Amino acid sequence: MRHAETVTFGGSALDRAGEVRGDATALAAAVADPAARTILLWRGKPLIDQSRPAKLVRLPMDHPVLASADPTPILLGREDGAPRFAYNLSGWEPEDLDASQLGGFLDPSEQHHPSFVPDEVFLELRRVMTWLNPRDAELAATAKAVFGWHASHRFCAKCGEASDVTMGGWQRTCPACNAHHFPRTDPVVIMLITHGNSVLMGRSPGWPEGMFSLLAGFVEPGETLEAAVRREVFEESGVRVGAVEYLSSQPWPFPASLMFGCHGHATSQEITIDPEEIEAAMWVSREEMMTIFAGEHPTVLPARKGAIAHFLIENWLADTLD
Repeated sequence: MRHAETVTFGGSALDRAGEVRGDATALAAAVADPAARTILLWRGKPLIDQSRPAKLVRLPMDHPVLASADPTPILLGREDGAPRFAYNLSGWEPEDLDASQLGGFLDPSEQHHPSFVPDEVFLELRRVMTWLNPRDAELAATAKAVFGWHASHRFCAKCGEASDVTMGGWQRTCPACNAHHFPRTDPVVIMLITHGNSVLMGRSPGWPEGMFSLLAGFVEPGETLEAAVRREVFEESGVRVGAVEYLSSQPWPFPASLMFGCHGHATSQEITIDPEEIEAAMWVSREEMMTIFAGEHPTVLPARKGAIAHFLIENWLADTLD
């Protein structure tokens, strides 16, 4: 797709300053740079200024709240030549926290730290991803993914010892066996499967009532993207797929995936779902999909805005997949 990188979380051309990560002197200089700024996350939720247009809050490196954050920031890169970092404030406990709303499919809760003005709050990234410009979205997604990886990979996978954060946050090093570990990204195929004028849609258990999206699944070791598309579609729906083309990709830090959007041409239409995989599947015509996207369908909701599924379907409707 000629405009593939206009998908949410893609296309901001961030300079990630990879050459600085292993240089302790350069990292220290970046932290001390008067133009350096940091974003702040609380349990995966970025600090957002909700005043319109909404934006990611960038704090000076000497902001008092950082004294309560984890001591080791992530170097995200450079923005207009100035260093950009991310700090993690997950140790803070809001007084009015309702933990039951955290981590669900939809998290409408807002957490306000007393160090910030009322419009500056921690918000779930899936909720606000379409509010942000491409640069803010990339910075937030990167920080969320890397912090999430650190939280689940604190111990060396080789010998079991506690590992240390190194390379500007982009590596963990074991002090016992010197093994190096790097942030994990899981490849996932998400499939726009068409047959004539219709597209295959499915829904997973636990989704909001009426919500359908494209089928998706993890790529297995030793498997091509094309083979993964054919296998996942058949396993979930019983539909056979022939030709497969790659369309676009999207980083999806929930928690750590890279979504590969593909177009598959179905060679069969009969649906037999695997109830262990999905709750329902159906073919939707182009005309019916236009009604769904307009919010006028009586029972079916569109795919989530900001997700690559919505992006691919939107381009299919507009005949702009090439």
